[in-house]
Amino acid sequence: MGIRNYLIEGVSGTGKTTVAEELQRRGYHVVHGDRELSYVGDPETGEPLDGLADESVTDSVTWRHEHHIWHVDKVKSLLADQRYGKSFFCGGSRNLHRFIDLFDEVFVLNVDLDTLNRRLAGRPEDEFGGKPSERELIGRLHATKEDVPKGGVAIDATAPIERVVDDILEKCS
Repeated sequence: MGIRNYLIEGVSGTGKTTVAEELQRRGYHVVHGDRELSYVGDPETGEPLDGLADESVTDSVTWRHEHHIWHVDKVKSLLADQRYGKSFFCGGSRNLHRFIDLFDEVFVLNVDLDTLNRRLAGRPEDEFGGKPSERELIGRLHATKEDVPKGGVAIDATAPIERVVDDILEKCS
């Protein structure tokens, strides 16, 4: 959707939605990937999946997380539309390997474990990260970094939101 397109990633609780809302407040075009592009599907084929694909799956939290993907064709279509000078795609996807190279830059939001735990503790139970089993998974992903793109520009997301967004915009120039 932009002449320049940016992906903002990070584990749950690092501030992707808050960054997206601040960018929108400042007048930038934002795609909320977790709201507008996501579905439960096979990360390799993109085939939609209903519920748990295999009844032998015992860890439904991990399974659902691993199958939280974005519609690749929609991502590509939005990236091709150049109505905006800059577009920011915010959210997480387990199939980002299928489209990450199409972005001009990838920003990875980072926070320390105490900040992450404090943010997650304030989430309602119906939001991902609001349940203990989800927080446990997020803590593991935070520690291993297995869930975030390699080579992205690291952003300290512990700073006040205005400074976090200023840092991102400065790096877009």
